[in-house]
Parts: sequence; C-alpha cells; structure tokens
Amino acid sequence: MSVTLYGYWRSLAAYRVRVALNLKGIEYQEIAVDLAAGQQFDAIFDKLNPQHVVPLLIHDGLEISQSMAILEYIDEQWPSPNLLPVHSYDKAKVRALALVTIADTHPLIVPRVRKHLGEHLGLSEDQQFQWARHWFTVGNVAIEKMLIKEARSKTYAFGENLTIADIALVSHAIGATLFKVDMALTPTFEKIGSNCMEIPAFVKAHPLKQAGAPPTI
Repeated sequence: MSVTLYGYWRSLAAYRVRVALNLKGIEYQEIAVDLAAGQQFDAIFDKLNPQHVVPLLIHDGLEISQSMAILEYIDEQWPSPNLLPVHSYDKAKVRALALVTIADTHPLIVPRVRKHLGEHLGLSEDQQFQWARHWFTVGNVAIEKMLIKEARSKTYAFGENLTIADIALVSHAIGATLFKVDMALTPTFEKIGSNCMEIPAFVKAHPLKQAGAPPTI
C-alpha cells in the first residue's frame, strides 16, 4: 500500500486529511507544496491537480483531490474507526455540518482569495485580516447554532463518536484562532474543539507541527 499526501503546513484542508489518516493509523508520505512560493503552479503539480490547490491524495496510483472527497474515500477504504454514522439522515447531517466550513467559510479566506483582494481591490494586509476574521466569525456563529439546534453534541459534535464533522470543525477552529477570533463566544463549539485536541491524531496534524512551519504565527 502506498499513500502520498500533497499538502502544505498552513493548509487547513490538508490538516483535515492528516487527521483522518492519523485516526485510521495509516502510514503516509507528505510532500510539501509551498503555496507561498507558487509551487502549486509548477508543471509537475499542474499535471497532478490543474486546480492548483492542496490537498491531493494518491493511494496506489489513484489521485483524489478536495478534502471532503478525500475524507470520505479514506473512511470507505479503511472503515475502522468509522467517521460517518450508519443511517442516511445522520450521514447527511454530519456532511452538512462539515460543509459549513469546508464549502462556505474556508473558500472565502484562503491565501489566493486574500491575494486577489490585495492585488486587484487594493485591500491592505490589515483589511484582508479583518475580511478573514469576519468570515470565520460568521462560520463560528452558524456552527454554534447548528450544534445547539441538533442537540446531539456531547464529547463530540454528534455524540460520543468522532465523525468527519469533528475533523472539519477543528480545522475551522484552528483557522479562527490564528485570526484571533474569540472561541469563548461559541462555547459548545469551543468545547468540542478542546475535546478533539486531546486526541493525538488531531495534535500531530496541527499546522504548526508540520515541516516548514514557523514556531508561532
């Protein structure tokens, strides 16, 4: 079995995949694609992923992009421990919660968006920071309200078993923290994130623990 992850230390999407691989106990090689240096546009990576983003997972020669698709692929290929519930409705609820950050918040704050805001709309670095902070905050509030409405959160988002939703929520919480969003304002969300960060698989995958990461941001 060969598993290779193309990622980058600060990529929240790559973080999600690292967590899933760690939870499943899968050995993998990570190849860093320096997004800040523009390596995602190099000819070699362009052939692998024309979208020029990470993560990209290669399993025995099969290429899968997009973190949500990768998470579900990993869960189906290595089903223990399960990261999705058994029933269809519960699966849909887990996916919906995960996608609040994967599909709604995260795409608005990635470096290429902030770069566009700076280069084409003239936003300063401080304004770009405030842009990202705003959308993380909006995501936090939505997540908190969804968790309360569903009333399933205990140790984790959907009870006592980890799901893909927890992986997605922790990636969001890490990003929100880096942009100095006060997680104490969303206590249910904060509790779940804290519980997850007691698990080595989440800690080991943290952006600041990856090769090339600075000691602090």
